[in-house]
Amino acid sequence: MDGMLREYLPILILLGIALALGLVLILAAAILAVHNPDAEKVSTYECGFNAFDDARMKFDVRFYLVSILFIIFDLEIAFLFPWATTFSGMTDAAFWSMMVFLTVLTVGFAYEWKKGALEWE
Repeated sequence: MDGMLREYLPILILLGIALALGLVLILAAAILAVHNPDAEKVSTYECGFNAFDDARMKFDVRFYLVSILFIIFDLEIAFLFPWATTFSGMTDAAFWSMMVFLTVLTVGFAYEWKKGALEWE
């Protein structure tokens, strides 16, 4: 039990520091912030322009395509960083599996490009 506590102690300390810092920042914002919002500050603002219609209006599908493309390439980077850090001790199977993954993403990107998902009119 003592050995296990010694192994997890740095994690527990880091978790405690993170929680304390989060609470300090939230309390500091609540105490020190100016509380006199005007009409402009509390107005609805989304997608880079002021709301001018019903919140349930239909958006152009290109908004969704761009967001999906962002998620795809964000996940690609999330997989590439750990893969790149272990590159020197990597097996051939790990290398080629990442090459297949990157090929699939590249083909998907080329498909999106050809379909015009990246064109903004």
